[in-house]
Amino acid sequence: MAKVSLLPVKQTSIHEDGDRNPGTKFDLGPVKDVRVNRSAVERRAATMSTRRTVKKEHQAAWLIHAVKNIDLTTLSGDDTPGTVKRLCAKARQPIRDELLRDVGYPDKLATGAVCVYHHFVATAVEALQGSGIPVAAVSTGFPAGLNPFPLKIEEIIASVKDGAAEIDIVISREHVLNGDWRALYDEVKAFREACGPAHMKAIIATGELGTLKNIMRASIVCMQAGSDFIKTSTGKEPTNATIAGSLVMVRAIRQYHEQTGVKVGFKPAGGIRTAKQALDWLILMKEELGDEWMQPHLFRLGASALINDIERQLEHFAYGRYASMQYQPLG
Repeated sequence: MAKVSLLPVKQTSIHEDGDRNPGTKFDLGPVKDVRVNRSAVERRAATMSTRRTVKKEHQAAWLIHAVKNIDLTTLSGDDTPGTVKRLCAKARQPIRDELLRDVGYPDKLATGAVCVYHHFVATAVEALQGSGIPVAAVSTGFPAGLNPFPLKIEEIIASVKDGAAEIDIVISREHVLNGDWRALYDEVKAFREACGPAHMKAIIATGELGTLKNIMRASIVCMQAGSDFIKTSTGKEPTNATIAGSLVMVRAIRQYHEQTGVKVGFKPAGGIRTAKQALDWLILMKEELGDEWMQPHLFRLGASALINDIERQLEHFAYGRYASMQYQPLG
């Protein structure tokens, strides 16, 4: 049986690494100086999956690595404690043991986090006790971000109190669309302060910001305000994670790192359902930011059904055939 060729990079979680983004004073200069060559970005995005690929045991290794980076998510109106507990069980064992053994993977495997609404934070924390898997809570009036500001702050504080180690906040899109960058900075900074010890991911909702330039400007302001991660989407917009929007965001991360020395993480989310898409985003991170940004403390994939397709691809590698999706346990 062929064995997977593992990625030769230290594996750390966002919490084992421990680094936080302290933020900076509000600086409008880098925001005003933003220039985005849309045609070049779109051309680069269009060729991302055609210019680079990984095959055979290397592909299997990358897909197993992708599982470690998944924020396994359930954000449905019909969520129940049972649904969340089942998701947590999947996070603890995302790929069945015999398949991992047959592809030659010797270690224990788990997802990067479990992501739920505030209502289910305590349920998830209890279900994941002892696993080391953090709970991420969507907050601040997710997904539209239109709740009264005091309620947004209260929601963050309540989720942290219930045990959430990560908070995925949503920004007020109106600040971006109106060009009120100071208001966006003040909002995100207040969210960061409310998060306390919890790591904060700022969802900028790329599909609702209108232009690539707005995406980059919002990314810069959120990082200045102290976001530990910037995230593409809520998964509820008509357009969610795209390679073009992600490319602009990771280049904003690179620029921020060059200016401050601080490493900010990146999380694409929404519509990521296939193993091929997971590989595309891993390739993007490797080529634009380097190997460290492929690790869970700096990269996450927001997804629910992605693990099912990854498991099918690993079955093909191990046994030479695809199983029907009906045989995959639901995320």
